[in-house]
Amino acid sequence: MKDMDRAQIPGEATEYTQTYADGTQRRVFVTGVETPYPHGKLIVSRTDTAGIITECNQSFVDMSGYTEAEIIGQPHCLLRHPDMPAAAFRDLWETVKAGRQWNGYVKNLRKDGGHYWVYATVVPNVRNGNIVGYTSVRREPSRENVASAEEQYRSLS
Repeated sequence: MKDMDRAQIPGEATEYTQTYADGTQRRVFVTGVETPYPHGKLIVSRTDTAGIITECNQSFVDMSGYTEAEIIGQPHCLLRHPDMPAAAFRDLWETVKAGRQWNGYVKNLRKDGGHYWVYATVVPNVRNGNIVGYTSVRREPSRENVASAEEQYRSLS
């Protein structure tokens, strides 16, 4: 996964080095600008068992700020915001790898350094008794629950 390109980030931004579960690192830039969730839309993506994006809908493309060509084949952690604690993603992966549905609030990082909040439901895709990938459907989060999630995530970091 490539570092974010500072030249594509408008205005002021803070630089972070993200470290992912597999030990890889990526330089990201965060602006603090929130993009409102698109009312009435669902953001949908599918990944393989390693979390590599295999499909996504137009709402996913629009909210991420990436093109579909830039997204497909990338690890889903491409969208991981530095404010999201690793514990949240450990819980997600442990849950779905065990064949169960996971639900939670997630702050995602856009290509332009901004962010957006979602209420995510992630389910394993099972074929012939084997998990072959995962589908994530994101809905508009309530602002009250986003505030609670922000507080909880700060305590986990």
